[in-house]
Amino acid sequence: MNITDIRIRRTYQDTRLKALVSVTVDHDLAVHDIKVIEGPERLFVAMPSRKDDNGVFRDIAHPITPEARHQLEDAILEAYQTHIQAQQQNAAGML
Repeated sequence: MNITDIRIRRTYQDTRLKALVSVTVDHDLAVHDIKVIEGPERLFVAMPSRKDDNGVFRDIAHPITPEARHQLEDAILEAYQTHIQAQQQNAAGML
């Protein structure tokens, strides 16, 4: 899997949901509404999902292998951290 673009679409401050992310794979496939969530011990990535008729949330798109999930999570969390650091630097420069 070749992740060709990661865009932090929106960030949040006072909630467990920290960001909404879009990922492009091989310049051919985009996956939107991936979530960066603050868990009890660390940040984690939640794939886009919807509630089925039984009230159970099911992923709409997701990596098939553990290796692909790890690669995707690492790339998203790294992009998120870079984005947050850039925001903090911009805010510090405005002071």
